[in-house]
Amino acid sequence: MTTTVPPYPVLATVDLGSNSFRLQISRVVDDQLYTLDSLKETVRLGAGLTSDKLLTQEVQDRALACLARFGERLRGFEPAQVRVVGTNTLRVAKNAPAFIEQAEARLGFPIEIIAGREEARLIYLGAAHSLPATKEKRLVVDIGGGSTEFIIGAQYKPLVTESLPLGCVSYSLRYFADGVLTKQAFRDATLAARNEIQRITQAYPPDAWQLAVGTSGTARSLRDILELNDYSGGDITLTGMERLRGELIRRGQLRNVALNGLKSDRLPVLPGGLAIMIGIFEELGVDRMIVAEGALRDGVLYDLLGRQQEKDMRDTTVTAFKRRYHVDLAQAERVATLAERFYRMAAGDDADADMVKQVLWAARLHEIGRTIAHTAYHKHSAYILQHADMPGFSRREQATLALIVLGHRGDMGKMVPQVREPVLWPAIIALRLAVLFHRSRTEVALPQALDLRPVSRGFELTLEGEWLDANPLTASALKQESAQWKTAGFCLNFRQGQVQCVTPI
Repeated sequence: MTTTVPPYPVLATVDLGSNSFRLQISRVVDDQLYTLDSLKETVRLGAGLTSDKLLTQEVQDRALACLARFGERLRGFEPAQVRVVGTNTLRVAKNAPAFIEQAEARLGFPIEIIAGREEARLIYLGAAHSLPATKEKRLVVDIGGGSTEFIIGAQYKPLVTESLPLGCVSYSLRYFADGVLTKQAFRDATLAARNEIQRITQAYPPDAWQLAVGTSGTARSLRDILELNDYSGGDITLTGMERLRGELIRRGQLRNVALNGLKSDRLPVLPGGLAIMIGIFEELGVDRMIVAEGALRDGVLYDLLGRQQEKDMRDTTVTAFKRRYHVDLAQAERVATLAERFYRMAAGDDADADMVKQVLWAARLHEIGRTIAHTAYHKHSAYILQHADMPGFSRREQATLALIVLGHRGDMGKMVPQVREPVLWPAIIALRLAVLFHRSRTEVALPQALDLRPVSRGFELTLEGEWLDANPLTASALKQESAQWKTAGFCLNFRQGQVQCVTPI
């Protein structure tokens, strides 16, 4: 039995970008989203990243104060109504875990750090919902504070996704840190951007798309400046950007720049964003780019809406992985059915709908490592789940999947230091026992009296002694399990036809 998320009339997302933090609250009407409220604060998280990849205390304090304000606005929301995503700076900062712990306390909701290609997918989803549903292929470009995402897609489907480490904050700091706007600085910044973009040019040739689309702050700012200063007429063009670059060089210093359409919060990151966009136009052969109003936060909301309507991208990814890694589908479903049953019993009143999904996904993917090697396949499975691009999944979700799968067989002693969240133990024991009971890879008659319940020191598994007598291989496997759990400091004892599985508090 799967668990679906009930529909909510209002959804919210928080985008923790490298330049700005944004909160958007939208009402759901007939599968469409209508904005009710939005907040934006220019935190410049990326500017607080030191050369050794640490967030400064100053930028952390600024970000935490912002999130406390966002948290007040989100009071009363259910966890299933809100999704919070972190992007490039939180992907690379070495002290991000400690900061995220404080940030979640201020905000009141968990923060997902999404991979670059997942960010690209969500950006395209948001942009596509703000564009006409035409059939041409689109090149969508989103220049953020710390990374730039590139997507080729058609209608609502992304076809090619990529994320590169070039952003308006990082490039402005690197090439225009002193506020001096010179021809050489622009040349260096543009060449650096082109050098990065060359890595993907073969996947983004001009004949692979018909319409170029820009999203987010840099693209919108450039469009407004070019139009309101008569550098180009409504869209972003290379000629218009060259004229803007010439004007900035003529002004010489950022403090001397005052242009129609240029907002004060965009001024410090304008030169870096402009240099990157020129590099994109030159390297990918773009002549003209329109601007879409939808971006990452809109994509996150539509993705959240899809989860409520049983159109969860994560389910699509799991199906694709089963096909890619030639999973034995019948065995996967047998294990998934029993693992879910065990988890609900083991977790008791603490059974969590999201963890039920994690258990089911882990059960369906626990054997993907067999395509690499039979020996220690669970380690290969866990590695793939930890490191592969998995559209729809956050890094934290992938780490949870990997840990559950890693623990489904092998040495339990190695699991103890890795399982830092006690809520994972019911999931791990559920998958481990489900695989053990279905070792024959056929339909088996399970004992009528089968129960796994939490007790004061862990779990208790009860089944009929007669069933164990009739299934000596499983009985032997359970005895071996006893030894495994003992090596991890656990207790797993037989008594009068019953098996007691105990994990430490």
